[in-house]
Amino acid sequence: MVRGKFQLQAITKHSWSPTAQTFVFQAVCADHIEENKRFHKYTPSGQLSMTVDNPPAQEFFELGKSYYLDFSKAE
Repeated sequence: MVRGKFQLQAITKHSWSPTAQTFVFQAVCADHIEENKRFHKYTPSGQLSMTVDNPPAQEFFELGKSYYLDFSKAE
């Protein structure tokens, strides 16, 4: 498994769906936080964009908050 740390930078609503929202995350770079400094060293840049059409899942995310992103191989 590989872990990254990303901050939610933008939430976009869409005219084509009353419920879908797109979430844009950027790799953390706030080097004044020791944990972020470690993540930033190995993932200096990165972006994730995902559209979510599940209102309960959307409520989990907060603009400006950071989240861990874990990658593991799918079989």
